[in-house]
Amino acid sequence: MTAAQTPEKPDILCIGSVLWDIIGRAPSHMRQGSDVPGRISRLPGGVAWNIAMTLARFGLRPAALSAIGRDIEGDELLTACTEMGAIMNYVYRSADLPTDTYMAVEGKNGLIAAIADAHSLEAAGDKILTPLEDGTLGSEASPYTGLIALDGNLTQRLLDQIARSPLFSSADLRVAPASPGKAERLMPFLMHSRAVLYVNLEEAGYLCKTEFTSSKEAAAALLERGAARALVTDGGNDASDGTANGVITQQPPAVLVTRVTGAGDTFMAAHIVAESQNCSREEALDRALTAAAKYVSGEHAT
Repeated sequence: MTAAQTPEKPDILCIGSVLWDIIGRAPSHMRQGSDVPGRISRLPGGVAWNIAMTLARFGLRPAALSAIGRDIEGDELLTACTEMGAIMNYVYRSADLPTDTYMAVEGKNGLIAAIADAHSLEAAGDKILTPLEDGTLGSEASPYTGLIALDGNLTQRLLDQIARSPLFSSADLRVAPASPGKAERLMPFLMHSRAVLYVNLEEAGYLCKTEFTSSKEAAAALLERGAARALVTDGGNDASDGTANGVITQQPPAVLVTRVTGAGDTFMAAHIVAESQNCSREEALDRALTAAAKYVSGEHAT
């Protein structure tokens, strides 16, 4: 990459899945076996991308570290993400791996079913981290010092490697699971001194091997398990932010839910932005809950 091609410095790195979201939405209640009319859309998605997209709407300049195939779908995805305000120059592109896809069906009563095919991201492994070790963004001798949002679509092996790697020793690391089923992959970050965990109530339960009835209870349990900081959401119920200084809990605004996919990522991104603007813990939590509520109601969270 020549000097003329060098992208501007990002405000935050978003590491994880960047893929096509194929979402079918119906205006009626659905159950298993339902066959109803609705709308099907294809948009850039993935946990890392959903976070990056929200950060871009808030005026930050995110850069993605992910894997995208050298296929037609990958070319289209790269163009779409760039046009939406992200730096995509650091993405690993493979000629052998297809571009990943997420498919979901949502009804008036929420998410009915979803399948995430992130096999190419998993197969790429630590190749997506090359810019952090070859001097482009950082190296072992001079690790990256800025904000990093990390999602749990990476393999257990790579997440373990990241948790121990000196490449991340100076970063402000914000971590989220890709789904409840992948929450246990984040176990290495329970003992990480610089990691902030963003999980929902079910994911907190997987990490603590129990079930919780409130976000406050879950945040306190994660701290007891060794987490430096944990933010726990519970849909339309209260959310909590737990640190060594205590747990604070707030109720989100009541809204009509029109979509759910990406709500947790919007919460995380809005919280990161608020703290980057030196908001207090209380104000940051309030702004994140408000942004997530606007998102699920169909508004853009800005």
